[in-house]
Amino acid sequence: MAKALVIVESPAKAKTIAKFLGKDFIVESSIGHIRDLPSKAEQIPEAFKKKSWARTGVDVENDFTPLYIVPPEKKAQVTKLKNLLADADALYLATDEDREGEAIAWHLREVLKPKVPVKRMVFHEITEKAIKAAIANPRQIDQPLVDAQEARRILDRLFGYEVSPILWKKIAPRLSAGRVQSVATRLIVERERARRAFVSGTYWGISAQLAAKAAGAAARVMAEMVELDGTRIARGSDFDPNTGVLATGSKVVLLDEKKAKALEALLPKTPFVVGDVQKKPFTQKPAPPFTTSTIQQESARKLRFTAQRTMRTAQRLYENGYITYMRTDSTTLSEQALTAARTQIGEMYGDAYVPAEPRKYATKSKGAQEAHEAIRPAGETFRTPDQLKGELDDDQFRLYELIWKRTIASQMKDATGERTQVRFEAATSAGKATFQASGKVISFPGFLRAYVEGSDDPDAELEEQERVLPPLSTGDKLPAEKIDAAGHQTQPPARYTEASLVKELEDRGIGRPSTYASIIQTIQDRGYVFKKATALVPTFTAFAVVNLLEKHFGELVDYAFTATMEADLDAISEGEKQATPWLKRFYWGVSLKPRDLSKAVKTKGETLSEIGLKAKVDGGADDIDPRSICELPLGLTEDGQVVAARVGRYGPYIQIGDTPVRANIPDDTAPDELTVARALQLLKDASQANKPLGTDPVSRMPVYVKSGRFGPYVQLGDMELNDKGKPKGDKPRMASLWPGMTVQTISLDEALLVLSYPKILGEHPVTGLDVTMYDGKFGPYIAMEGTAKDGVYMKETRSLPERGLLLTMGLADAVELLKQPRIRGGRGAVVQPPLALLGQSLVTGQPIAVKTGRFGAYVTDGQVNATIPSGKDPARLSMDDALELIAAREAKMREQGLDPRPPPKGQKASSPKKGAPAKKAAPAAPKAPPVTKTAPARKAAKKVAKKAPAKAAVVEVPAKAVTKKAPVAKAAKKATKKAPPKKKR
Repeated sequence: MAKALVIVESPAKAKTIAKFLGKDFIVESSIGHIRDLPSKAEQIPEAFKKKSWARTGVDVENDFTPLYIVPPEKKAQVTKLKNLLADADALYLATDEDREGEAIAWHLREVLKPKVPVKRMVFHEITEKAIKAAIANPRQIDQPLVDAQEARRILDRLFGYEVSPILWKKIAPRLSAGRVQSVATRLIVERERARRAFVSGTYWGISAQLAAKAAGAAARVMAEMVELDGTRIARGSDFDPNTGVLATGSKVVLLDEKKAKALEALLPKTPFVVGDVQKKPFTQKPAPPFTTSTIQQESARKLRFTAQRTMRTAQRLYENGYITYMRTDSTTLSEQALTAARTQIGEMYGDAYVPAEPRKYATKSKGAQEAHEAIRPAGETFRTPDQLKGELDDDQFRLYELIWKRTIASQMKDATGERTQVRFEAATSAGKATFQASGKVISFPGFLRAYVEGSDDPDAELEEQERVLPPLSTGDKLPAEKIDAAGHQTQPPARYTEASLVKELEDRGIGRPSTYASIIQTIQDRGYVFKKATALVPTFTAFAVVNLLEKHFGELVDYAFTATMEADLDAISEGEKQATPWLKRFYWGVSLKPRDLSKAVKTKGETLSEIGLKAKVDGGADDIDPRSICELPLGLTEDGQVVAARVGRYGPYIQIGDTPVRANIPDDTAPDELTVARALQLLKDASQANKPLGTDPVSRMPVYVKSGRFGPYVQLGDMELNDKGKPKGDKPRMASLWPGMTVQTISLDEALLVLSYPKILGEHPVTGLDVTMYDGKFGPYIAMEGTAKDGVYMKETRSLPERGLLLTMGLADAVELLKQPRIRGGRGAVVQPPLALLGQSLVTGQPIAVKTGRFGAYVTDGQVNATIPSGKDPARLSMDDALELIAAREAKMREQGLDPRPPPKGQKASSPKKGAPAKKAAPAAPKAPPVTKTAPARKAAKKVAKKAPAKAAVVEVPAKAVTKKAPVAKAAKKATKKAPPKKKR
């Protein structure tokens, strides 16, 4: 009997939805995008390779028609979907209801070419009621949404493919430009420029601790000096950031150290008289429910999650039915959500906390993202975090709790209270000093009882917010218990964090909040930005790239121009604009037709809007001077020579004028920290480095101290070079200097000590393996790896808490340390040793081990992890039981289109010939005996191979309508990431 086929994007989502639909439906995943523009030259079909536009995959002379191909990693899944569709009586496209989801649905329809009715199924939460309602009320594919997404895809492809080659030629290889990533990089660079230009100013302030009485008991009032003889005291905001002195026209008095110390001596002898008491009621309203942008900002502040970690966790919560759709600009809550929130508030906090009417929040963003509800807990009744303990992993629980608290708080009553401000006057011989103290009392906490922005503990936050002042009246005199004068330095503007960058991008209307996580990750992956704690620090390469784009392609990184493009894409999604004319104007300019690019195009004085991207790129690149673009002047030497940081093809370096003296800039150096003094020190270190320290008495090879891009290091022996001057043979041994060692003071003995690692401590008494001590990139550690006495391969490592142990630890200490559970770096999670080792896998050559993880007990052969069912005792699991569980898990992963045994890192999987079934990869270890429990896996593989048709590739050039596809490498990268199985149960 025929069944309806429902296609979603991810296997997790498919699994959750299948539970609600029952036996009349088959739910399958597309595993993300199924086709895209070619990302590599070899993916371009032969028929198109000679086309001038084939490199970009967009026929710019034929209404921007895209060339779509099914990437190799998606062919098997497309085949599977076609086979399932052949037996179906209807097709439901249940991808996300946003632009990208709409485009995926459109691509599925175009590739699968269904002969049965096609219905678009949309929902904002994965609950039984929502899924059944979506099945009962389908719609058609929203073509304007598809056009907007495909126009965005083509725009980004043309931007990147036209501008990036200029960066390769003028700065360094493998750089990239992007419509939003380049603007985000510019924001970060501009903030660093402001920090480099900043000059600190000094000012002093005075605080007083005054004694008072409240209800007969002693009380203290903390006050700050705000005026002297009626003139306001200077604060940090009164200083010019570029000069370090008070801004011109500032009508303030600057307290220097001399004045402040004089007042500090006089004030204890003077009574403080209450001059004015002001009391004002206040009302504080709750923040609206989360949008994509605000959840990234708040989880960064409160949970210390990166934007990518937040979105990845939210995706899992959504797919498993815990929250509503997480890509939205809307702060609206449905009637169902309002009822659920108000009911829960009354049950948990009492009716006094429920407002008379539900709160309605207006969405600020025009053309808000297409999911028309804020992020909230799913369902008609919200599950509390306590109810989900044990169901969610740590990240999911913390993020769900944040979403639940914010949603509940958004529907609670306002917090109310009273603010008090008291001014004190103290007359001294140096003038009349005015001090001020502020207090705050919360009379009704309202929403603060459930949630406070930036705090994980609302009750603790409430206590901190309440600063109670004792009863004071005009004329009261208070003695000073303590007077403190302190100097202050003005601070440079803070660097962007992920949270503040997300807010800035959203405020400027640049990009979409749903893409911010990938943008921030991309600019880090490209080497434009690195993290220092939570701050985003631009590299010198970022300075060079932004210099080039600002000077020669200013509109491409202009904030207003970029925001206008985003508004145009919104207009296309709403049907107010057509995509093709808009793309023509961007690429060809106001002429709306291709120019004769065989002739030289003069672009001076013409804007991008007038001549278009293509002419701007072709006509403007020749005028770019790489030296000036890649130079960041730092200052002058004593004899007037320019000291500059420059970006070369092999990284940034320092140079004085045109002299040959250079020094590499360490990779973790922030541009605002590189002063002339620091640069000259690096040059001095470099000149003192690259020198011989002596000869190793054992190997008789020379020992050098050198300077590299990762800092100073020592080297044993010389680098062998071939006739062309390139390295050949094995590299000489190298090691970074230890803390406290410098190129000026390091001795031969210290260099030999650093080079002596790794060092074998001895043989482990149980395993018979060598225990080796290493001085690694991330710190010292010990390791034991190889085939043990019992024939089982094993690998164990433990970090050493301090480098000094390299000198003192012996074999006995190392053996004891290896007995302890391993600590997973960065999160402090204990990694327990295996519960049992059952023997060696004949497939992977690694031990088959019974382990325990965050989801319970499981068995692994080093590649495939299989959960041990709750009815089985892990302690009594046999080798046969383990093989059966692993084989079943392997078969299931293959059915889902996942590769359970990816090739080793760095080794490419062999591609099967066209028309031939995929061959199984040869095992790394000797073949298993003929009779094993892995038969299910082999049967599953054969079944898939039989179903595969001779031609799996889909190559299509759609009609002239602007219907193209979403982020290029994103789809391929997403699929590649999904292929290897994650080590989770």
